[in-house]
Amino acid sequence: MIPPGFLFLLLLTDGAYSQDNCSYQDVLNYLNLTKNNELYFMTRPVKNYKTPTKVQLEVLLYAILDVVEKEQKFIPYVWTYKRWHNEYISWDPNQFCGIDNVSLPAEIMWKPDLAIEEMTEMDKAPLSPYLSINNKGYVEVQNDQVLVSTCRMHTYNFPFDIQSCNLSFKSVIHTAKDIRLVPLDNSSEATDWSRDMMLTQYEWLFINMKVTFKNASDLQDQDIIIYTINMKRRSVLYIANFILPVLFFLGLDLASFLISDSRGEKLSFKVTVLLAVTVLQLILNEILPASSNRIPLVAIYCIGIFTLMMLSLLETIFVMYLMEKDSASQDNETNEDRSTSEDCNQQGKANFLKCYGEVHKSTQNTCIYDGAGETQTELLSITKEHNSSKQVEEYQALEKVSGELREMEKTLTLLLDSRKEEVKPGYWTRGAKRIVK
Repeated sequence: MIPPGFLFLLLLTDGAYSQDNCSYQDVLNYLNLTKNNELYFMTRPVKNYKTPTKVQLEVLLYAILDVVEKEQKFIPYVWTYKRWHNEYISWDPNQFCGIDNVSLPAEIMWKPDLAIEEMTEMDKAPLSPYLSINNKGYVEVQNDQVLVSTCRMHTYNFPFDIQSCNLSFKSVIHTAKDIRLVPLDNSSEATDWSRDMMLTQYEWLFINMKVTFKNASDLQDQDIIIYTINMKRRSVLYIANFILPVLFFLGLDLASFLISDSRGEKLSFKVTVLLAVTVLQLILNEILPASSNRIPLVAIYCIGIFTLMMLSLLETIFVMYLMEKDSASQDNETNEDRSTSEDCNQQGKANFLKCYGEVHKSTQNTCIYDGAGETQTELLSITKEHNSSKQVEEYQALEKVSGELREMEKTLTLLLDSRKEEVKPGYWTRGAKRIVK
């Protein structure tokens, strides 16, 4: 019979109930976990190759870092958790002072080769260098990842669009007979956990996360777990910085109809406003992808406003052309009227001089031949007196006629000027005003 004291010392020596000599290294030594032991990290950890390894997966969304519509990229910050069973690992915690979990370097253990189908670039965040194992043989790996994945953007309703981007997890080379994927959370649980852990959402508002599990019916296929992230764009800034300015430019273009068509300021103003809308369209072209199947509504909106402004500009050019054409015809008529009046004045003066010459000639003849029976001396004296009196009368008559001609010229000039000022709009001008109205 073994004494009780000796039994206690034996148990204490073996370390089963010792509370002071237990360490993680004891567990690793017991499991023979070393880098030289290829049992743990070279092959899938099953004792029968026909037994598939069941891998449990959980994905939570930390942040929506960026969505690049032009390049069709989605950049989320996610937390991933993977858990599977290693049949070669197990120990009794009671033999190791209650130790039921050990952390060790990640490269020492076999890990499932899960990848994301939509991923286009390597993970920018460093992977966790450690994994943990428990006494029942379950291995757990947790990582924070910044994923750069491709996502097909539907921008028809931009900037009021809702985008859905997928993260599809599956094995790279193992089929369903080797690895079976199992999601740990359903859609509602993943959505609630993601909302609680959300750090930032950039310009996007997180709506929900949908978990879809595609179980392979054929063992030669692969199980796929798809996490669909639904998000809505915050459209307030786009309304304030894009949609409203384009509408304001249209209002300015309509207000330009109050500017007179006879000046060039109206045309230059319309061209400036049209160029401003063109700049906004170029900015929109940098945002939206060129591979969209349908023209977005915001592009149709811009094209419609641009078309209205273009028609307004063409209307202004046409109206100015008609008014210029009518003005040219009125100038030609005015020049013709002035030439006619000058001809009339010249003819009037010529007629007057002709009449004056005839009167002067007849007077001289009368003075010479009238009273042929008188003496020569008397005739000469009478002739001199008669000539002097006639010259005075003729000079006075000439001055009177000249004054009347000057008055007629002034009156005619005033009539021409008043006619030019009070001229009625021509045919083309009236047509241009009808177009404007």
